[in-house]
Amino acid sequence: MTTRQLPALHEGHAPVMLHGAFDEALDAYQSWASGRDEPQVEFEGRMVPISSVFGRMRTCTDILPWRIEGEVSALFGRTSIGNGEGPSTYADAALLLRALCVERLRNAMQ
Repeated sequence: MTTRQLPALHEGHAPVMLHGAFDEALDAYQSWASGRDEPQVEFEGRMVPISSVFGRMRTCTDILPWRIEGEVSALFGRTSIGNGEGPSTYADAALLLRALCVERLRNAMQ
């Protein structure tokens, strides 16, 4: 499944159900055991790889809730994941999380 099967953003904003999928994808990433296949989350009755959810959200300008920002920051050992020019966005988190997924999938193929 690719990001094309997820709803498009509208002028940088994601539908609320995509925000929910992002939250579930983050939980699934945190539970992803080494050596296991990439986790998937359910979205509108279909299973979607978490990297696709993060990929769709990489241009989302919606403000990231503090709880999610804290969880992503903890993964990277940072106090903030944004650029320091305002609140962190879903895009800030999605870019980092997608990169982690790609790296992990690449390492699994070696």
